This record gives sequence, C-alpha cells and structure tokens, in this order.
Amino acid sequence: MTVRVLVVEDEELSAQAHAAYVRRTAGFELAGVARSSVEAVRVLRSVPVDLVLLDMHLPDGHGLALLQGMRAEGFLCDVIAVTAARDVEVVKRAVSQGVVLYLLKPFTYAGFRTKLDQYADYRARLTAAESDVGQQDVDEMLGVLRTTPQRTTVPKGMSVDTLREVTVALRDGVGRSASELAAAIGTSRVTARRYLEYLAAEDVVERSVRYGGSGRPEVEYRWTGA
Repeated sequence: MTVRVLVVEDEELSAQAHAAYVRRTAGFELAGVARSSVEAVRVLRSVPVDLVLLDMHLPDGHGLALLQGMRAEGFLCDVIAVTAARDVEVVKRAVSQGVVLYLLKPFTYAGFRTKLDQYADYRARLTAAESDVGQQDVDEMLGVLRTTPQRTTVPKGMSVDTLREVTVALRDGVGRSASELAAAIGTSRVTARRYLEYLAAEDVVERSVRYGGSGRPEVEYRWTGA
C-alpha cells in the first residue's frame, strides 16, 4: 500500500528537496507540500494523508502547536519530525504528542530513505497484523521504530562528522570549488572533493563548471538539498 506524504517545511529549497526525496522513494507518494501551519491544515482537509514530515520552525507557529491542532481536529496520520531543532525539551514534547521518528537536519537522501524505510516496515507489520494482537506482536511492531537501523549512511572511510561539516559549510547556497571548501573546513582538497562527489551522487549538491581567469575551468558545487 502506498503511503501518502505531506511535507510541511517553510524553507523553499528544503521543501523542494524533501518532496523530491519522497517521489524518489518506492512505496511513498507526495500528497502535498505546505510552507506554513495554515497551508498544512488546508491540505489535510482536502486530500488523504498517511504521514506528515513536520518541520518545527514554521512562520506562523511551532510545529508542535500544529500537531496539537491536527489531533484536536481528528487528523490521526503519523508524523515524522524533520527538523534542525535539537532542544531536548522539543524532542520530549514531540514524543509525548505521538511523533514516531525524529530526523535531524542536515541529512542526505540515504539518511532520509532510512527513516522512511523504517516507517514503511512498521506500517507493513501493522497492516498485516490480526485484529487482535499479542504482546510479542506489539513489541515487534514498536521495536521497528525504536531500533537503530543498521544501514550505513556514508561509505566506508568517510566520517559522519566531516560530512556534517561539509553540509553545514555548503548550506548557505554559495557555490564552492573543492579547494575553497577544503580551506573553509580545514581539510585537503582531495578529501573535500570526495565528500562533494558523494553529496552530488546523493542529489543534494549540484555540479557546474566555473569559468574565469587564465587557469583551467573549475568544478563548482552548490547545495540544493535538505
């Protein structure tokens, strides 16, 4: 069964990236994109939605306030928080209000896909369950959401911390060459290029050719992802 997803994200580039990621993931389809709480409620009232990908920082209120309003209005769709909010109180409140998974920005498509696959596994088990379930059935269904997936999100030999530095440096949307990025994060050009090529393969960085000066053209990398 296809999962219909509503992306709630105020930042335009991130909203576009999340929508593209949903379309790219088997078993999921995009129900809509909302840039505010008001838009999100409008979509929920107009089309069926199974899963909401919810940012916490919205222009017309906090994501948790939107979630509370959704529940009060009877929208029982599942919610995955997709946000840069790292405050432990926000995490606690999100869990208490029924957020099933929490995905921190920045991330690549691989990290995004892992969360959706985790949710799809949970949903498949829930759908396949009998009308009456035992304790083991419940434990297994909830365990899918609570267990850390074993999939590696970066290739062997690459560091998650360095990947985070690279993505943070690129998120201002300014195009950079491998040499410029290397200088910005304090690593070698070869290392910077390896991470840039990895992000390009994940479709969160766009390559282009930069001309200018008397030297050979350089490859420029610009962030387009989440």
